Amino acid sequence: MIFARKRFGQHFLHDRGVLDRLVREIDPRPDQALVEIGPGRGALTERLIGLPRTLDAIEIDRDLAGQLRARWSAPQAFELHEADALDFDFGALARMRGGRLRVIGNLPYNISTPLLFHIAAAHDHIDDLHVMLQKEVIERIAAAPGSGSYGRLTVMLAPWFEARHPFDVGPGAFTPAPRVWSAVARLTVRRQPAFDVPPAFARTVSAAFSQRRKTLRNALRTLVDVEAIVAAGIDPSLRPETLSPAEFAKLAAQVPDDSSR
Repeated sequence: MIFARKRFGQHFLHDRGVLDRLVREIDPRPDQALVEIGPGRGALTERLIGLPRTLDAIEIDRDLAGQLRARWSAPQAFELHEADALDFDFGALARMRGGRLRVIGNLPYNISTPLLFHIAAAHDHIDDLHVMLQKEVIERIAAAPGSGSYGRLTVMLAPWFEARHPFDVGPGAFTPAPRVWSAVARLTVRRQPAFDVPPAFARTVSAAFSQRRKTLRNALRTLVDVEAIVAAGIDPSLRPETLSPAEFAKLAAQVPDDSSR
């Protein structure tokens, strides 16, 4: 048996009830192309093979990849990619499969935010995501403005995804058991963004939440002046966590072109 490696943030899901519930939530269909990130020992993989049209799996751990490859060596609609999901080209895979992808996975906690941003960048090639993450991260994804969980992750995903939080998962469902609760999120890709996304959107959101206890007047002083904030229809004395994602887009539209590069 291959044991979990801390450097990959591995916690293998083994609870049959949780696995079955996750498959019901995903509801894979014969005409769909699924991508599983981090299949680990294959507990979810074995429940998915044969349900969608194709199942691709991305595994960075070469020992686990070898085990999975040996387990499903017979020809079937399954392909294993021994790769880092942070570098994986989801657009190229979608073109290879002839359509948009459905992405699923028990994501490593230590790379959850950059991995979500990487997947979000490929939103044109994806229908939805079902991801299991630390519960705190799921709460941040689905947070409302003004709440303690609301922040950069919430705002950056908002243009492209509608988020839902179907259920939580206790530590005992994993081997080894993490110290925190996990949760599942379903992120459905919007066919049209919720609002226009200016070139400086990411930079504006990052600057605002890097100093979230400051007012917008002070947090964004290197990007825009007070007059520009007022021109966006926003009170410069507000704090970042009170703004909606669409209001951040209005602020970003005021950032000069040379500041968005």
